[in-house]
Amino acid sequence: MQIQLKKGVMELLVLALLTETDRYGYDMVVAISEHVEISEGTIYPLLSRLKKEKYVDTYLKESSNGPSRKYYTITKEGHKAYGEMKREWQEFVTVVNNMLEGVDTHE
Repeated sequence: MQIQLKKGVMELLVLALLTETDRYGYDMVVAISEHVEISEGTIYPLLSRLKKEKYVDTYLKESSNGPSRKYYTITKEGHKAYGEMKREWQEFVTVVNNMLEGVDTHE
């Protein structure tokens, strides 16, 4: 179940990070990994899908540590989708927490 939960919220987490600032792929892996286990193999297909959905756009930026990096930026459509995903997530969490509290009081 934990794997399915992570897959379900990864888009939300990526879009949340991009509302703060533009980021490159590995930077997002590091930021998310501080809270949830994630690999680079998970993030890049997700970013590709978000780009196809026009939720993110990309640009190259020179790096002082080597080749240019591909940065991701959230689009207007991405901000809208993020708001909707966040609202749905908060409603879902509220329902689950309410159900768990109800079950816990009957133990």
